[in-house]
Amino acid sequence: MPGVPRERVLVTGSAGHLGEGLVRVLREQGRDVVGLDLLASPFTTTAGPVTDRGLVRRCLAGVGAVLHAATLHKPHIGSHRRQAFVDTNVSGTLTLLEEAAAAGVGSFVFTSSTSVFGRALTPRPGEPAAWITEDVTPVPRNIYGVTKAAAEDLCEIIGRDHGLPVVVLRAARFFPEDDDRDEVRAAYDGANVKANEFLYRRVDIQDAVDAHLLAMDRAPAIGFGKYIISATTPFTPGDLAGLSRDAPAVVRRLFPDADAEYTRRGWAMFGVIDRVYVNDRARAELGWRPRYDFRCVLDRLKAGQDPRSPLARAVGAKGYHAVPTGPYTVR
Repeated sequence: MPGVPRERVLVTGSAGHLGEGLVRVLREQGRDVVGLDLLASPFTTTAGPVTDRGLVRRCLAGVGAVLHAATLHKPHIGSHRRQAFVDTNVSGTLTLLEEAAAAGVGSFVFTSSTSVFGRALTPRPGEPAAWITEDVTPVPRNIYGVTKAAAEDLCEIIGRDHGLPVVVLRAARFFPEDDDRDEVRAAYDGANVKANEFLYRRVDIQDAVDAHLLAMDRAPAIGFGKYIISATTPFTPGDLAGLSRDAPAVVRRLFPDADAEYTRRGWAMFGVIDRVYVNDRARAELGWRPRYDFRCVLDRLKAGQDPRSPLARAVGAKGYHAVPTGPYTVR
């Protein structure tokens, strides 16, 4: 298990999927954890907003590391005004950064999202699939992506100006809900979609937690860094043209045993894969070794096992809204 600093750890968004996962694992390690969230939960020790500077200051007492997972997510776009995204994702992050720097915190990890890449993820018709590394310039497509990108920039400027070690983790999908696109839900079973996504755009929450703890440990040596956190893809740049034309043929070549299992379950591979997230830098610089990739998922399915990690099963599905909103679960 990744090493962690000896001081108390502040986890924001402690009632959310990732926040709960972080608190669970830190507690299992015997860590002293402060969980901050708007919502009360078994993993929240202090309820309140990350924009409340006095509250944040009190939560940071004795804290040596911050894991900032609190955010308004993409599912909130239909239920929250843009100003709410700016308040939570930008102003809240700024408050945490400034107060963490003032408190002498030794490590700050910000949970960003691959959503910051936005329109850069979609190649033009006829072009190969996009090879997405940290060097790709983000072109956000909605207020969620815009505010996460702005928060990343705040992490860099505050970190450099105040000597606060900050690591930004651009996490791929780890939420358990079905896809928010009607056409995808109509064509594919939810578990089928998630299995497919481990090829190019999904990460198990256990691997995401491991990446955060490694980033927390390595931040002082890194200073400032950004990393994509996604399951290790089996694809190479040489596969990109094929993925944009006939993804099942590429997958069949790499995983000749996948067809039989998919046929047994009545599943199908996506006809086209438009982007591939590349985690090389996180593995090289953080020493991250994600365990749940498509090979692992396929082997567990063939063995009749749940492909999710025990942590993902324990955290389960959480709601984003007080009432049903599209495909998303309620709180």
